[in-house]
Amino acid sequence: MRVLGIDPGTAIVGYSIIDYENGKYTTLDYGCIFTDKSEDMPVRLEQIYVALEKVIKLWKPTDMAIENLFFFKNQKTIIEVGQARGVITLVGQKNRLNLFSYTPLQVKMGIAGYGRATKKQIQEMVKLILKLDEIPKPDDAADALAIAITHVNSKIGFGGFERGDNVTKKLDTLKTDRIKLSDYKKLMNIK
Repeated sequence: MRVLGIDPGTAIVGYSIIDYENGKYTTLDYGCIFTDKSEDMPVRLEQIYVALEKVIKLWKPTDMAIENLFFFKNQKTIIEVGQARGVITLVGQKNRLNLFSYTPLQVKMGIAGYGRATKKQIQEMVKLILKLDEIPKPDDAADALAIAITHVNSKIGFGGFERGDNVTKKLDTLKTDRIKLSDYKKLMNIK
C-alpha cells in the first residue's frame, strides 16, 4: 500500500509518501509545499494543486489521507485552510486516489495510542515507527507522516476508526499506564 499523507494549510502544506508492505514501513518522501503570503489566494491554491499533482505523478500513491480541520480561533484562517483542503481533495480525486480523512485525535490515537499525546511524543513515535535517524522537519512534514501512518494502521486494523478503536481495546488489556517501547511495537505489530 502506498499512502500520501497530507497536513493541509495555505502557507505550508505538509506531505509524505510511505509504503507499507509485509508489515514494514518504508519512507519514500516527505516535505512541504510553501506559498507566499503576499500572493492572492487563488494563485496560492493553484500552486498547492500543481505541486501536489507533481508529487502524485512521481510516486503514484493509491490512497490519500488528509487531516480534518479542527477548531480555529480565527474564522478567516479556517476558511482559507478549508479552501486549501478542498483543492487538495480535488487533486486527489482528479488523480483517482482513494480519499480518507482523520481528526487530530484519531492521529494521536493511531500513532501513540493516547488521545492527549503531545506533538513531541507523536514526532518521537513517527521517528521510531519509520526507523528514522531523527525527527522529521519541518513539523508539517512530520504531521503528514503521522497522518499516513494513522491511515495504514486504520486499514490494517489498528485503531480502525470506522470499525471501533482497536488500539484502545488492546491498551486496556495492559495492567499499567506505562508501556515499554518493545511491548508497544509488539502490540502495534511494528518490526
